[in-house]
Amino acid sequence: MPEHKSCMKRMRQNEKKRQINKRYKSFVSHSIRSFKEIEDPEAAKEEFPRITSIIDKSRKKGILHKNKAARIKSRLSKKTS
Repeated sequence: MPEHKSCMKRMRQNEKKRQINKRYKSFVSHSIRSFKEIEDPEAAKEEFPRITSIIDKSRKKGILHKNKAARIKSRLSKKTS
């Protein structure tokens, strides 16, 4: 355990941030999973901008690596064609 006040505060902040990131990452993966379950190509075309927006935001926040985000979007775009 840290003894400095600032170290203890940093630990609390890190734990809060970790919980927020974990929650957002599960939201992203759930959204991707639900998009993959769409059977109708027309419905997938309508839903695709929303899912790409979610992926881009998670990339911007640092939840996903940039290459992983690009790979996911590329694979999901095949479903719309």
